[in-house]
Amino acid sequence: MVELPSPAGTGAAEPFLTLDGENQFLLSWLQRDADSVTVALQLATLGSSGTWSTPTAIVRSTGLFVNWADFPSVVRLANGRLLAHWLQRNGSGKYSYDVRLAESNDGGRSWSASVLAHDANVAAEHGFVTLLPRADSSADVVFLNGSAAAPTSAGADAGGEHRGPPMRLALARWTKEGGISASPVTLDDRTCDCCQTAAAVTAKGPVVLYRDRGDDENRDISVTRLIDGTWTTPRPLHVDGWIIDACPVNGPAISANGNQVAAVWFTGARDTAKVQLSFSTDAGATFGPPIRIDGGVPAGRVDVELLETGDAVVTWIERTGKDSSEVRARVVRADGTAEAALRVAGLTIGRSTGFPRMVRRGTELALAWTAPGTTPATGTIRVATLRVAPR
Repeated sequence: MVELPSPAGTGAAEPFLTLDGENQFLLSWLQRDADSVTVALQLATLGSSGTWSTPTAIVRSTGLFVNWADFPSVVRLANGRLLAHWLQRNGSGKYSYDVRLAESNDGGRSWSASVLAHDANVAAEHGFVTLLPRADSSADVVFLNGSAAAPTSAGADAGGEHRGPPMRLALARWTKEGGISASPVTLDDRTCDCCQTAAAVTAKGPVVLYRDRGDDENRDISVTRLIDGTWTTPRPLHVDGWIIDACPVNGPAISANGNQVAAVWFTGARDTAKVQLSFSTDAGATFGPPIRIDGGVPAGRVDVELLETGDAVVTWIERTGKDSSEVRARVVRADGTAEAALRVAGLTIGRSTGFPRMVRRGTELALAWTAPGTTPATGTIRVATLRVAPR
């Protein structure tokens, strides 16, 4: 593993990684201005010389919604354009915010006017977005949609904060011409409130993972697939049986290559915290038995990249003490065997550590994570690359 200089200054958090049109690592993150109120969604590219471009701001505003678990993203579309999403406050409610999207046709130097991913003028929660580029230069926009009802005092998240009624899993389409084509469709009308969504395109179409919510407060991960133009009825990825009357703020991750799929998730079923990985060889129609990959006391916050070999690289946060944790990475072979875990970085415990993110370029991976400070104004982003040795 090689740690790289970071383009982010202090006051930075919530990183996201992707590849640009020249197959270079592209990092986005949220950066607080000196006034601690204004926040910018920043973007920088790691050039072939190993140095970062000067960061540019996609948006800068005092109205951005900043949340440790609900972070912006940037992806490259098939036509080479970049598509970004971020969260912007809408109304006075604590969890009233919109999903906004904008596109760049010059590598991120300038951006189109932003548009909503959902219906306008609804002061409710919308977030936990996955942008999924499609081969025709469009993109699926998967997100949790609170537009069905205005926030109330019902429900509570894992931190005891009051939230609205159950969220819905929604999907909108960003067209190849740019812009949202129509109001979003609902894929599931009752989901966990504040866990990240995940999606990947297989040889047979897209697969979406999310944390579901049953009437008995079962919070297992569910999967839905687009088959012949119709989304399948959601079904459990694996029956963990995690009953919890709160949102664990811990979404799944997925990566696909042809018919090969790797899915990773966190569960606390039967009072045992686990990070589990499951492979599929039929484009997500079925998944094999889960493989536990954590060190015994995981905090979750997972990511995964599938290699050309069919092996997977998983990252997560592992607790190491009362006030300490680590970002860890592990290679899990397609046959279910796992290499020794790699310690990427030491962290404190808490929300400020955020969710480490990862992207693959051949056998090389880039990892980015938040290194929290004593206050939000003193945190920063760290970045490293990792090469996976061939078998």
